[in-house]
Amino acid sequence: MMTIKRLDIADAQKLIAGARDKAVEIGVPMCIAITDESGNLVAFERMDGGKVTSITIAIDKSFTASGAKKATHEYGDASQPGAPAYGIASAINGRLMVVGGGLPVIVDGEVVGGIGISSGTPAQDVTVAQGGLDAFLASL
Repeated sequence: MMTIKRLDIADAQKLIAGARDKAVEIGVPMCIAITDESGNLVAFERMDGGKVTSITIAIDKSFTASGAKKATHEYGDASQPGAPAYGIASAINGRLMVVGGGLPVIVDGEVVGGIGISSGTPAQDVTVAQGGLDAFLASL
């Protein structure tokens, strides 16, 4: 039997609140998704003004970050033509995201979930994801 650490709804709410605060600070309304360590959705918020098309993207960024246990922008670098993961963006029916904005949530060296952000530029999405992550880790 395995003992698994995973985010619960209270953790997800802290991640969302931190991300929302950072999105307000930079002036870009976002879609914010939180998944558990297996990539299953725990919580989601679409801020007023968050793009409709960003709903699925945010969820898939969080799915990728938690399931693959790495930041989505790392796949972006590795998935270019000639790179080792070229073509990976079409894996899993296109759910694997290679654009910045998805970060794994790591506690005590273990991936316990992911945060995915979409509606801004990739750099803005990463900034907001990091804001959520920082707020959550500060609460531990």
